[in-house]
Amino acid sequence: MRNDDDTRNVYLVGLMGAGKTTVGRALAKRLGYRFLDSDHEIEARTGVSLATIFEIEGEEGFRKREAQVVADLAGLKRHVVATGGGAILRTENRQVLHASGIVIYLNVPLTTLYERTRHDKKRPLLQVSDPRQKLRELHAQRDPLYREIAHLIVSGSRITAQATLNLLIKEMGETWKR
Repeated sequence: MRNDDDTRNVYLVGLMGAGKTTVGRALAKRLGYRFLDSDHEIEARTGVSLATIFEIEGEEGFRKREAQVVADLAGLKRHVVATGGGAILRTENRQVLHASGIVIYLNVPLTTLYERTRHDKKRPLLQVSDPRQKLRELHAQRDPLYREIAHLIVSGSRITAQATLNLLIKEMGETWKR
């Protein structure tokens, strides 16, 4: 459990398939925090899937909705939030995430990301002829942005979410109690 004086959120960032939702749920339980997934929040607010939003509004329309959700979630306290992989693309999102909580970058090798996402039809950006190449491009674009705002970078390539969680807790240091 965290120090009672610290009510900041914890934000997990990283590419799709990094394990943000899986690790985030486990981390929230461990800390006694609530868990939210920003993509799920967008779907709940709109009543449609992310794919539908992308289809109707394009990526730009989706990013506007995402920025509003990120701003709203930043106003909460004691939440673990799994952000969408591209949430860091907008400067205002990077600023609000970094300022309102602890940002943890789950850095996962591209081969692992591909294995985790290759059969997932719910990821609009990977519905291309070469999803492996698309992941490489996304990584090249986003990795510097994840690193820019991260308070902590943790390898998300562990075999299990529990192993990743244990490493994460260890890396978080003395401000976090087990």
